[in-house]
Amino acid sequence: MSLASAVIRRAPFLLSALALATALPAAAASITVGDTPLIPRAALFGNPVKAGAQLSPNGKWLSWMAPVNGVMNVWVAPAAKPDAAKPVTDSKDRPIPGHFWSGNGEQILFVQDKAGDENFRLYGVDVSSGQQRDYTPFEKVRVRMLGGSRKRLDEVLVGINNRDPRWHDVHLLNLKTGELKLVMKADGVAGFQADDDLNLRLAAKPNAAGGMDFFKVEGDALADKPLLSTGLEDNATSPIDFTADGKTLYWMDSRDGDTTAVFAEDMASGQRKLIARDARADLGDTLRHPVTGEIQAYAVNYLTNEWKFIDKSLKTDFEWLQKQLGKGEVYVASRTRADDKWIVGIDPVSKVAATYLYDRKAKKLSALYVARPELQNAPLQPMHAVEIKARDGLTLPSYLTLPAGADTNGDGKADKPTPLVLLVHGGPWARDDYGYNGTHQWLANRGYAVLSVNFRASTGFGKKFLNAGNKQWGLSMHDDLLDAVDWAVKQGVTSKDKVAIMGGSYGGYAALAGVAFTPTTFACAVDIVGPSNLETLLGTIPPYWEAGKKQMYSRMGDPTTDEGKAILRAASPLYKADQIVRPLLIGQGANDPRVKQAESDQIVTAMKAKNIPVSYVLYPDEGHGFRKPNNRIGFNAIAEAFLGNCLGGRVEPLGEAVRQSTAQIAQGAEHVPGLKEAAAKP
Repeated sequence: MSLASAVIRRAPFLLSALALATALPAAAASITVGDTPLIPRAALFGNPVKAGAQLSPNGKWLSWMAPVNGVMNVWVAPAAKPDAAKPVTDSKDRPIPGHFWSGNGEQILFVQDKAGDENFRLYGVDVSSGQQRDYTPFEKVRVRMLGGSRKRLDEVLVGINNRDPRWHDVHLLNLKTGELKLVMKADGVAGFQADDDLNLRLAAKPNAAGGMDFFKVEGDALADKPLLSTGLEDNATSPIDFTADGKTLYWMDSRDGDTTAVFAEDMASGQRKLIARDARADLGDTLRHPVTGEIQAYAVNYLTNEWKFIDKSLKTDFEWLQKQLGKGEVYVASRTRADDKWIVGIDPVSKVAATYLYDRKAKKLSALYVARPELQNAPLQPMHAVEIKARDGLTLPSYLTLPAGADTNGDGKADKPTPLVLLVHGGPWARDDYGYNGTHQWLANRGYAVLSVNFRASTGFGKKFLNAGNKQWGLSMHDDLLDAVDWAVKQGVTSKDKVAIMGGSYGGYAALAGVAFTPTTFACAVDIVGPSNLETLLGTIPPYWEAGKKQMYSRMGDPTTDEGKAILRAASPLYKADQIVRPLLIGQGANDPRVKQAESDQIVTAMKAKNIPVSYVLYPDEGHGFRKPNNRIGFNAIAEAFLGNCLGGRVEPLGEAVRQSTAQIAQGAEHVPGLKEAAAKP
């Protein structure tokens, strides 16, 4: 979830009060799950047993994430002996978010911040010796990985903003010695593209039109004129990667169509060849040969993700894997440089996924692990992809999960209305996808239908869809959500008076907008790290978002102009906090660098001034969302009790969940059943 990507598909990137005229269905919404077993929150939101498996490029090692004393760390095993895995990191407080291998297969690399501040440092662990090194030992600095190499195996390019917090200067890092060598200062540059020799070849600079100018890098300077330029409309246009020989650069480009297509550009002649395009969805996700870097397959993700194959041998592998693994989306998580072994898995949506080691030559699958074995016999529900029409005719790709008992024949259509949670994604320049979703499963198990909507401004559905959201925060973007609720009522999924709105980041904003701009549409709202005042939001963005500032202003409203300030103010729930009449729960991380704590503090203060009830939970050791499992479980326990009181769904007792988290109940414990007692110190 993230308001984060200030630049869409770019740098490391990132309400109207109109009421809907809806007719009440014949039956009121009611809980249908009956005797369906209650899935424990810990099984859904606690640490997985293992996750994120990777193969070292040389095929010698296997690695994955797994807990050490309750904290996610990196484990490594010989590829031939997975049972001999040992932890190679020792984080004792904050979970390590993930890891990747060095080109030489000798170091595990990972980034880590402090308490959610997103000032990520790069660390490496020598697998043989176990020695850990902090490669970027700088305070209040954020590192970016810029490029690795199939040739210069001991080196990587990293961006570090220690000279100027706005820009990430490019450094060559020797992974064995730790030496950092400045390659190029990045003043005004949003991002660089390097080839397999770790030579900088392309630089992207934001322009006045809200787009990007792409310049060839010539020595230690940029060319006088851009190779390619985009405006705001085509900001999804960006390079993908070079082939290993550096002769071809792949692009995703929307300039001559609505959706992004994949092109191959000959760098010597400048000639371009169309690889693929789909009118339904943007292209960009590809599978590329681990040695040559050539595109072998590309993904089309409209309602569901579909892989299209250029390389026939890869298609044969996928077809064999599909036959062995059954129904669901097959994915490849890792490949050796020899391409003889893969880490593969399948997403069956309503069954527990397993991860396997695949030997391509022997056509053999070896099970590695099931991430959440406690869910193997759990009553997981299917997800249904649906298309919803907005009031202006725009089609909104959406995802619906129905609780047990609401769809007895499994056709994806509700037999009877149940309470509904409208779950809104963050970004807003992001999207919801089809697949296993722990939050959908949790809420459906409690008796709620769950609907996730790709409203206008969501990415992946073409530039018209994306740009239809420009300066529409609180306006047509919110109307799309209202239209989705109207659809759900008319389809008999729910009833008009039994709908909650919930989300994080932009989804949190949407929850605030829902109860502030359309005060009686939703029965209640849950806001997680959502902004309440768009002017102060833009005034406190991290300095390293500088490259995307113009684009954000163009898409939201420019706070440096009177017109822009008026747009931002009108779209800010803070200024209509006095209209809130429905129950509201807010969760916030104290160290959030994107949506500062002040965003939640402001609206809570405004509501207190008007004696309007609100419940506010603050986590002193979290940032933009809740990474620690005890905090995830604890907040969801509070949200579950809150929703149960509002919509009547099932509630797993709060128990020790709140006390085991770092939650500070800053306001309104009395409005959530059992919270005051559950939060009290024994």
